[in-house]
Amino acid sequence: MRKYDHLFFDLDDTLWDFKTNSRRAMEETLAQKDILKNLTSFETFFNYYEEVNKALWNKYHHKKITKAKLISERFSKSMDAFGITGHIPERLNHAYLENMGLQTHLFPNTIETLQQLKLKGYKMHIITNGFREVQYEKLKNCHLSNFFDKIFISEEIQSAKPNREIFEYALKSTNSKKEKSIMIGDSWDTDILGARNYGIDQIMILNHGEEAIPEVIKSSMKQGDSFILIESGKSKTYFIHQIEKLLTIL
Repeated sequence: MRKYDHLFFDLDDTLWDFKTNSRRAMEETLAQKDILKNLTSFETFFNYYEEVNKALWNKYHHKKITKAKLISERFSKSMDAFGITGHIPERLNHAYLENMGLQTHLFPNTIETLQQLKLKGYKMHIITNGFREVQYEKLKNCHLSNFFDKIFISEEIQSAKPNREIFEYALKSTNSKKEKSIMIGDSWDTDILGARNYGIDQIMILNHGEEAIPEVIKSSMKQGDSFILIESGKSKTYFIHQIEKLLTIL
């Protein structure tokens, strides 16, 4: 008898390569808007934008700013810092999100792993922080939609990971039990601690996450290991290097 019935996946930086795709989308947007050719360094601009965007998303998740302020300021602040004028931030954001939804770079073996899990009969779902208009486009254009029964997006739920409300909503909506559910993601703070605090098991994928992880994992897990398991209270945390290693646990 298997341990889990319902698998809840993060999307960005777990299945969909956010770092690669967001960079491509930004470069395409700046080229379309005739900004790229005037930049001394696209990488410098993009790195600055990422820092601004990360800080604004943190405020947005804690309900300190609105969506409108986030999408305006992440471009206005970045443009001001590089002396870019004559562009409306909201229009740049609209173009950027359109380009984001068209990007299709997934992490290696993502489709193959999901196919195997589907064949095993797991019910699979997405829990993602983000804007509805772009998250659905990502899933559709990457041919991921058919793998998942339910999609839970923070903007629609009006609660973001790591808050327990989004996990609670997802489990209730799928008629899932905590002991038969597991969260799979790349972020220690949002995916892993969020699910752990709610009381469900978790799997953290290490190779493309940039969040802080326990030092014991950094020092003790070798590249060839299938997984490491840490038990904390009533929940279990698994750590794997690549997505295909899910098949050694599930």
